[in-house]
Amino acid sequence: MSESLDTDKLEREVKSMYQDVAESADAHFHFETGRELAERLGYDPADLRYVPEAAIDSFAGVGYSFDLAELEPRERVLDLGSGSGMDAFVAGLHVTETGTVTGIDMTEEQVERASVHAADGGFHNVSFRQGYIEDLPFENESFDAVISNGVINLSAEKERVFEEANRVLKPGGRLALSDIISEQQMPESVKSDADLWAACIGGAEQIDSYTSLIESADFSVTEIRENTQYEFVSERAANACEKYGVKSISHRATK
Repeated sequence: MSESLDTDKLEREVKSMYQDVAESADAHFHFETGRELAERLGYDPADLRYVPEAAIDSFAGVGYSFDLAELEPRERVLDLGSGSGMDAFVAGLHVTETGTVTGIDMTEEQVERASVHAADGGFHNVSFRQGYIEDLPFENESFDAVISNGVINLSAEKERVFEEANRVLKPGGRLALSDIISEQQMPESVKSDADLWAACIGGAEQIDSYTSLIESADFSVTEIRENTQYEFVSERAANACEKYGVKSISHRATK
């Protein structure tokens, strides 16, 4: 974490940006949102048929990792930074009515809207809670799988996030996530910029450091891949990507 980053300001910036995503999916952000993005990343249109349209419209993920998660019926799944609920709903389809999915997000507006989408869409096995991914309000070994999409880079305490994910996973449980990383160390001017953190850039770890953080939390990383279909859309974000090798990757790890 940048020593000069104001973490309170970061939280305000992130909450503000994703409140806007929740309330106005067609606004202009540093990143792309919506169905076209989801399908390009690899989401199955057959799954998206059952996901509430409003959740798809507000989707702001950076990759597709459900093939890595290998979710099965009857499993319990936790979605870190669930946002609009898109991934939680897709997970709910994969675990069927016999399983459960819990989404956690720090943005009140996202949790409220996702909960409405769940009720309207008949997703009785999917629920959402407001909270922080660095301090999960769940018992040890509560879940079979933990998923996350474009969120952990937003945390100033990534090591804590992975430790908490490990804690709530059952032995042999899987972590499957997509996130933003960088190939080069970024300068302090970028890492201390709360707007670029909220845009998923300022908090991007170098890829080797990111993998090391996962492994330090007692996970075994079994697969890493680059998501070449993902790209930022604002000029400022695109310039940072080109200069520092900021890009999307997916990880699979087991406890």
